Formats: sequence, structure tokens, C-alpha cells
Amino acid sequence: MKLDGILALWKEKGVTSYDCVFRLRKVLQIKRIGHGGTLDPDVEGVLPICIGKGTKVIEYLVNVGKAYEGEVTLGFATATEDASGKIISETCLSHPLTNKKIDQAMQFFIGEIMQTPPMYSAVKVNGRRLYEYARKNLSVERPKRKVKIYSFERISDSVFDKQRGIQSFKFKVECGRGVYIRTLAVDLGEKLGCKAHMSALIRTKAAGLNYYEAHTLDEIKEAMNHKTLTEFLFPIEIGVAEFPKIDLADDLYQKVKNGSRLTYEEIGLTSSLTSLLALFYQEKVVALYQNHPDKKGFLKPHKVINQGE
Repeated sequence: MKLDGILALWKEKGVTSYDCVFRLRKVLQIKRIGHGGTLDPDVEGVLPICIGKGTKVIEYLVNVGKAYEGEVTLGFATATEDASGKIISETCLSHPLTNKKIDQAMQFFIGEIMQTPPMYSAVKVNGRRLYEYARKNLSVERPKRKVKIYSFERISDSVFDKQRGIQSFKFKVECGRGVYIRTLAVDLGEKLGCKAHMSALIRTKAAGLNYYEAHTLDEIKEAMNHKTLTEFLFPIEIGVAEFPKIDLADDLYQKVKNGSRLTYEEIGLTSSLTSLLALFYQEKVVALYQNHPDKKGFLKPHKVINQGE
């Protein structure tokens, strides 16, 4: 069974994204496989899996927006910024914050914001992962980066535990690439004047794939045994959906699949590109093209994805 495409895996808690790829490689008996966006071990949810020719669009999947649902707990912070870390500081709440105050603070984070990645993350500083420094109790300056939050809202009433001095509420967020949701929870707490951490998280959407389209590892194994896995596969084309598209005639298809240079005129362009251009033939993506860096009025291949059989 030939497998090319994108699979929506429902990653369960307790496994890494790499573990999922490793297990699926064995189940699917395929070498060309990878994931399109890491999920922390304690987070469950949609993990796009690229198979066969689908691996050629992995780098573009991470650019597509994601959606999450989770829980913020106010009152104490943890070393990992989520529920798995040890408590490192507390601000016992003597009374609950109003929903109105929480909602107003959440609005502050919508749009482009600066975020400092958590110490327990895979971001590299001076050639080493931040979590490597954290595990050795070493401090290092973390580079801030600009990220985008499309929406951030509370989706439940908050629950106040007077005895423990904590307050929790559920939220949902839609965001661009590179956002750390646990850091968003911590920063929200700071905006509200207290310590906080992300106490639960589920990714409900990634790379255009929704939670209701995702399948567990067991379901994928069963489909593989029954030779029905192709029913779970999404086409490679969803990986390039963010780019403008042009359909090719037969003569241009021959040139594009061989990685030939093109003129603006023959492709029907009147001005230079502001992004990559997806070139299709018979509803299949063939290649991504870009402006030629040296020759005005010309395009060159950025990546040839499908050269046919």
C-alpha cells in the first residue's frame, strides 16, 4: 500500500512527539515520516504526521495557526510553567479575582506580543537546548521573540479554592507559530498581579486539522491491519494551502516538474511575488516557486514536491 499524505494523529499524554513518529514508523512500515509541530509530553491533541511525499511540506505546516483549550491556575508558579513542575513560588489569593478583571487582562495579549520561551523548552541558546541549562540549574539569558495571538478567551466560570488560595478557569486560544501556551498562562498571572501556571492543555487544531478528524495510534494500527489507512490520509496539498495557487497547462507542467526557470509572462504574473507560489497540475501540487534573486521577471523553484510517477 503506497502511502503519501498527512495524517491527523491524536497524541495522548505521556509520550513525546518523537515517540509518536517512532511508533508510527514501525506500524506503517515506512521510513519517510515526520511530525508537523511538537507537542509537550503532558499535552494531548492534534499532531500532524507527514508520510512519504508529505514530508516535503512539513516546514510549511508549522506556519499554519493552531488552537488550544486549557486551564490556568492562579496562586502558584512551577519550574516548567505547567502542572508537571515543582512549585517555585506562591501568591496565596485571599479572595477571588472577578471574571471581568480576568477577561480584561486576557485582551491585553491579543495581537503581536513578545514572549520569553520557558527554561524547560527546546529553544537553543549558544548551541544548547534551554532544558539542558535548566536541568543543571544554570541560568542563561533567553531571547525574546515576537508571536501572534489571534484570540484568547475564558470559556468557564473561575473556581476559587479559599483553603489553598488558588483560582482556576478554562480558556481557549488561537495563535500562530512559536507560541508557548504555558508562558501565556504565566504572563497572564503576572498581568493579574499573581503567580500562575498552565494546569491543563489540549491542542484542538493544527495545520488546518481539527480534533474531530484525528485518530489514535490504536485506530491507525487497526486501519493498517484492515488496509483502510488511506481513508485517514489528507492530501499533501493541505500543507501548501497558505500560498497563492496557479494551475499549469501541459507544457508548463513538463518544465515545472523538472525544476526549470519560468518567466512572469508565461505564468501569468504582472508583479513580483510576496510569498511562495504553489504550482498545481491536475489538482496536485507540483512545486513551490519564488522570485529569482538575480533575474528580474523570472521565477525559480523553491522546492519540487511532486514529479509524478
